[in-house]
Amino acid sequence: MSIRPILIHPDPRLKKVCAPVEQITDEMRALGRDMLETMYDAPGVGLAAPQVGVLKRVIVMDCNKPPEAEPRPLVMFNPEILWQSADIVASEEGCLSLPEQFAPVHRAAEVRARWTDPDGAAQEETFDGLWSVCLQHEIDHLNGVLFIDHLGLLKRQMVTRRLAKLMRERARG
Repeated sequence: MSIRPILIHPDPRLKKVCAPVEQITDEMRALGRDMLETMYDAPGVGLAAPQVGVLKRVIVMDCNKPPEAEPRPLVMFNPEILWQSADIVASEEGCLSLPEQFAPVHRAAEVRARWTDPDGAAQEETFDGLWSVCLQHEIDHLNGVLFIDHLGLLKRQMVTRRLAKLMRERARG
């Protein structure tokens, strides 16, 4: 397992639609393990393959956050949302590809998803709370959508300017 570099917006790969995973190979399972290690190291609660430069439909999540909570790492190949509730929640979202940037995003409060696990088995589950928000955020990445794309133009420009300033400051060191 290894920690992979996380792409930072405006890297053009973050805006690409990802291809389906045709077969769950050892290479794909290794990608899932690397992505989990990268996500935990960042630290984050979700990560999508395009964020590490792989344009495949793979996401990882673990929204069990408190230190005493039992980890629940999920590796999802070809995840898709089958149903979403009419109830909407607004939550402050951030993204490992937009470091230190946060904004409120409106999403479905509950979703039902289907995916293939690392053993090649079909899985289906309903998610709510942070799990629901995270799943929708990560699937957006697979479609070339960032959380800031859900914001109005002025808010999106403001976040992009703050991120550019942060990156300049980091480069100066």
